[in-house]
Amino acid sequence: MRAIKSLLMMAAGAGALTVLAAAQRPNQRPAALAETSGGLWEISGAPGGKGLQRLCVADTAVLAQFEHRAQMCTRLVISDTPPTAVIHYTCAGGGFGRSKLTLITPRSIRIETQGISDNLPFNYVIQARRIGDCPRR
Repeated sequence: MRAIKSLLMMAAGAGALTVLAAAQRPNQRPAALAETSGGLWEISGAPGGKGLQRLCVADTAVLAQFEHRAQMCTRLVISDTPPTAVIHYTCAGGGFGRSKLTLITPRSIRIETQGISDNLPFNYVIQARRIGDCPRR
């Protein structure tokens, strides 16, 4: 009887680890962004931005880390219920954030983001709109 309990505990532990590992796949692409594609995106509403900003991205999930777009960050999908995904990210050089991306259309995404950048808090909402393919160099 004791051996059976031990086996059940080990199986439950292994199952829990499998579920945890599946839930924490870094840089996983959220299903909420499945209809979007990389390319040239126009960003409006960025703080300190002088008008519209253009950003060329291969994967739209990187828009979640707009505040840290020039840094190497690891993203973790916290929730993914289309049309919305919540992504937490942590950057190697310091700083982190949490963004809620809401797909309006395959070419339009609302991004609510907050976190710490340069040891200061940030919190803002931006709109991203795909305007075409990235320019060729």
